[in-house]
Amino acid sequence: MFHMLTKRKKGAAIKTGQRHDKDTGSAEVQISLLTKRINDLAAHLKSNHKDKHSRRGLLQLVADRHSLVRYLRKKDEKSLKTIAKKIGIKA
Repeated sequence: MFHMLTKRKKGAAIKTGQRHDKDTGSAEVQISLLTKRINDLAAHLKSNHKDKHSRRGLLQLVADRHSLVRYLRKKDEKSLKTIAKKIGIKA
């Protein structure tokens, strides 16, 4: 069964994307959290390939992240490149 992010994993993902110490909701943090969830869900689907409901959720997460990446590209290209390099996604 697939599990949500643990407190420790979520904290690490937030730290990766933070602009400053108290930042928990910026686009960079949201992209970092979504990427972590996407990676975990993709790993789940490798061993549970018939789980169509989780696959739909994965597609929804990817679309949400794509929207945030488009927003950040328009708002602050340099910040997008920095976060993309940190979390290993293509910007």
